[in-house]
Amino acid sequence: MKLAVFDCDGTLVDSSANIVRAMEGTFAAFGLPAPDPHRVRRVVGLSLVEAMQALLPDADAGLHARMAEDYRGAFQRLRADRRLEAEPMYAGVREALDALVAAGWLLGVATGKSDRGLALCLDRHGIADHFVTLHTADRHPSKPHPAMLMACLADAGVAAERAVMIGDTVFDMGMGAAAGVRAIGVDWGYHEGEELRAAGAEAVAGDAAALLGLLLG
Repeated sequence: MKLAVFDCDGTLVDSSANIVRAMEGTFAAFGLPAPDPHRVRRVVGLSLVEAMQALLPDADAGLHARMAEDYRGAFQRLRADRRLEAEPMYAGVREALDALVAAGWLLGVATGKSDRGLALCLDRHGIADHFVTLHTADRHPSKPHPAMLMACLADAGVAAERAVMIGDTVFDMGMGAAAGVRAIGVDWGYHEGEELRAAGAEAVAGDAAALLGLLLG
């Protein structure tokens, strides 16, 4: 068996609008000016505390922790107010997932999302049954630590050399390297292709069809 582990935000779905909006709400709750949306997109994939550290490097650890907790609530507030936007799947991704399953691959997700957020996302798009293993930042250290990916390997019963990590950030590529898993980047997300290659991607796919060609070709 082979295992393909996907990042979620920026790889399966485009969630940038909601992430930026929730981050703006959290910064406002602490009396801080809204962060640059570009900088917010750059930290997508990190766990929340690490993301806050990157956005506010001069703040103390206590503030980072409080803001991370508020951010979780910000998403709930947006959902309650019906202000969450759809998180569309990227073009061709659903078809690529279908093709991989049909070819006998096992699929997993390793993401900085919460367990709840990931479940809602996969259910909304009707793809939850495609995946045999799901791991999130709720239960593991932040990427690029390999814990999430190693847990996916254990769940699937697949050796590292039979697996691939697919993501749009240098954090995903670093996690793959740390776990001894080959990494493939996608350039439709939040980091540039050149960055992904520099971080260890063996290839960078420009669209879902190209990604499928790299995996099945």
